[in-house]
Amino acid sequence: MDDVTILSTTNLKDDLLARLAGVSPRVVVRQSFCRTGDEVTPLLPGVEVLLTQHGDFDAARADRLRWIQLQTAGADHLLGNPVLERGVAVSTASGIHATPMAEYVIGVMLAMARRLPLVCALQRDRAWPEHPWRDLCGRELREETIGILGYGSIGREVGRLALSLGMRVVALSASGRRRDEGYHTEGTGDPEGRVPSAWYTPDQLHAFLGQCGFVVVAVPLTADTRGMIGEEALRAMRPDAVLVNIARGEIVQEGALVRALREGWIAAAALDVFQEEPLPPDHPFYDVAARRDNVLITPHMAAMTRRYNERLVDLFIENLRRYLAGRELLNRVDAARGY
Repeated sequence: MDDVTILSTTNLKDDLLARLAGVSPRVVVRQSFCRTGDEVTPLLPGVEVLLTQHGDFDAARADRLRWIQLQTAGADHLLGNPVLERGVAVSTASGIHATPMAEYVIGVMLAMARRLPLVCALQRDRAWPEHPWRDLCGRELREETIGILGYGSIGREVGRLALSLGMRVVALSASGRRRDEGYHTEGTGDPEGRVPSAWYTPDQLHAFLGQCGFVVVAVPLTADTRGMIGEEALRAMRPDAVLVNIARGEIVQEGALVRALREGWIAAAALDVFQEEPLPPDHPFYDVAARRDNVLITPHMAAMTRRYNERLVDLFIENLRRYLAGRELLNRVDAARGY
């Protein structure tokens, strides 16, 4: 049987590359760290399997490409590439981000509930309020309702952790699937869909939002989800609600969110993703954050921990074994659906 040439455009350590090569004698692994799709393109001839985060390479050079394993949970950046019209299989890294991103969500919710952005600002100024018990009084997560918008692998792990803190969990899912059929690490998530006390569909968005003290945006970016959190949705939220966006910036209409934060439609937001990244230094979010203590901004870092590539290779190896055996890939993208 012919060799299977794999190209990794990330920066895997030697031990991880050795694990990939050890899957089968047929596997030939090449690696070249690429910062852009233009850097990927000249490396594509002869490559059968591509491990990458890039979606803007030139498909015409991919003469033998049959499968793309993305490093990302989303596939929106690849959907316009003509390579999909040739029937090349695409699978995402959905599932590997569940632990780090869910921990990030719990962390920022606790930070906003206990007013840590304000506390950090006061620490820098070396000045504390005269009555900290009154002026820095926070809220508890226990018995609060968390709404998870998009109940995929990340949302399910958020739900599991939130339930362990005594929170009430509600979920909105476009697919309506209770069972998780994607990749997940043993002992994480909510594979049977038992955590939420109530389930909602997209046509019930406002009813879903209106009951939540915390709303976590974890849906994929599609034509249906782009801009779904706009003025009407924000006005449907509770005035003490905290919005956490870990999905894609385009899902939230930023102008409406700036207004909501300035005018008090909602209490606060923790944002890891934006319509333009990195977030421009003149963006109004910075101004809102500087004037109030109700905005926490991070630079698309929720998934990044020291174990990212280890988790990526775990998934890639499972899918590589399936590929070599002619079995269905985990997390295969449906181009028509968008994820």
